[in-house]
Amino acid sequence: MTIDPNTMIDDSEQILSLLYLSSPALPIGAFAYSQGLEHAIDTERVTDLTSLTLWCRDCVKFGLSRLDLPVLSRLYDAIGERGQSKFEYWNAFIFASRESNELYEEELQLGNSLKRLLTTQNMQSDFIMLPDKPSFLCCFALASHALKLSRKLMLLSFVWSWFENQVAVSCKAIPLGQTDAQRALLSLRSDLVAFIDEAINIGDDQIGGSLPGQALLSALHETQYSRLFRS
Repeated sequence: MTIDPNTMIDDSEQILSLLYLSSPALPIGAFAYSQGLEHAIDTERVTDLTSLTLWCRDCVKFGLSRLDLPVLSRLYDAIGERGQSKFEYWNAFIFASRESNELYEEELQLGNSLKRLLTTQNMQSDFIMLPDKPSFLCCFALASHALKLSRKLMLLSFVWSWFENQVAVSCKAIPLGQTDAQRALLSLRSDLVAFIDEAINIGDDQIGGSLPGQALLSALHETQYSRLFRS
């Protein structure tokens, strides 16, 4: 099947692949991380549906759409171009962009977990070798290629998985009720699609979105007295 990497494709197999990569059942341990949200809840910066929605929207708008999503897009391109050096460059770039020890370790541990899944499910590439220290993003790009996802569906799968996990964290740590959790998940759908479109179109010199507040919360989380999550 030929993939147009820039468009959504109405194809049942691709939809199932998207659901597979987005599923909380994917055995990589993403549920163990909050990316600073647990400390934001502990310090009452996020306390309810409204503040959670604002947190998630800003994290995607100013963080994921300026860093994770465009880097993921370039890793996807590197695989298609069989560009090993480009693939390794962006893998190193994402590690260098993780601003706290917890965020760095999360990238590393999820990457290694997804690498094991790629191996056991025979989803490795014949043309691209994983680096010795693979990031979560580079393994996600490889999985997306193996599952024949288009670029947009890959990015949608990634950002929805992130968003769903943040809501799950809130359900445990606020705790947010299930009705408000569903409201949160429904509230940002059009925004997420718009942010993905923006991420695809930014240039290399625009990549590097930093969320200093999230980085500080993540660093402070390391010494939080009581924790449910690893970041």
